[in-house]
Amino acid sequence: MMTLYSGTTCPFSQRCRIVLYEKGMDFEVVDVDLENKPEDLVIMNPYNRTPVLVERDLALFESNIINEYIDDRFPHPQLMPADPVMRARARLFLFRFENELFYHVDALEQGTAKQAEKARLFIKENLMRMAPVFSRQKYMLGDECSMLDVAIAPLLWRLERYDIVLPKGAVALMKYAERLFSRPSYIESMTPAEKAMRK
Repeated sequence: MMTLYSGTTCPFSQRCRIVLYEKGMDFEVVDVDLENKPEDLVIMNPYNRTPVLVERDLALFESNIINEYIDDRFPHPQLMPADPVMRARARLFLFRFENELFYHVDALEQGTAKQAEKARLFIKENLMRMAPVFSRQKYMLGDECSMLDVAIAPLLWRLERYDIVLPKGAVALMKYAERLFSRPSYIESMTPAEKAMRK
């Protein structure tokens, strides 16, 4: 059985929980208090961060690596495109999400007021650039949920917490977000601490 060491408010951990629930497989989640991490976390991940996936003698860290492993190991439903060209494009998008969106999460959570404001602006601009896609299709790659949707969903959930207000013209993007949030895998993936963020 797979064990996921998961931060209770960590957006990267939530990505992995969503994928595990999408696959409908048996797994165990070990909740990690990010303010009081267990000593063995640094043994499993030299960066001392969540998420970490352990299966027998394999320990993986970094959410995109973990999720691709799960998708390869349990291919139904498939979350990465089967076509090699589309799969490569999907990986480019995941790379861009890390550098243009999630890179700024630390500044929002631990940075100065000036750093947080700059991060909000970057995230807002990048989200607005991708917004037109959702007036044409349900999900990032078409009508089916993919790894791209899983990757961005935890950030969209946290917009309110991060004080990022999208303009009124972002209706299609917000409808897309609500579609993601209503998926059973998303609902099941939420920790009590994450649910409390929106109250």
